[in-house]
Amino acid sequence: MTNIEEKTILLVEDNGDDEALMLRALKKNGIANEIIVARDGAEALEYLLGTGNDPENKIELPELILLDLKLPKIDGLEVLRRLRADERTQYVPVVVLTTSSEQRDIVDSYDLGANSYVTKPVDFNEFMEATRQLGTYWLLLNRTAS
Repeated sequence: MTNIEEKTILLVEDNGDDEALMLRALKKNGIANEIIVARDGAEALEYLLGTGNDPENKIELPELILLDLKLPKIDGLEVLRRLRADERTQYVPVVVLTTSSEQRDIVDSYDLGANSYVTKPVDFNEFMEATRQLGTYWLLLNRTAS
C-alpha cells in the first residue's frame, strides 16, 4: 500500500488567499503530502495532460485533484471535461472545491464526472474541519482505479 505522504495532491486555485489557507489547513491537519499548485485551468491541463511541446512528457498523476471552478484562462468545468475525456486522467479523483453554491455548477460538475462537490466554508474553523475530512477520506479511505 502506498504511504499517504507519497500521494501528491494537485490544488487548482487562482486566489492566493484561498491557496494559502488550503495549504495551511492541510499542514495543520497533518496532511504532509506533496502539494502541486496550478493557478489557472491552462496550467492545470499543462501539468496533467502535457499539452505543451513534449507529448512524451510523463508525469506521475496526483492521487487527488482539488479543483476550483472560477478560474482564469480555462474554467474549472472545462478542465474537468478534458480530464474525463482523456484516458490518462479519467479516473483521477476530482473534488470541486469552490465558493459557488449555484445549483447549475453542482449539476454540471457531477455531469462532467466530479467525484465530490464541496462549497468552501467561510468560517476558518469550518474550513479546517472540511479540509481534515477531505484529507482523511480521499487520501486514507478512498481506493482509486489505477
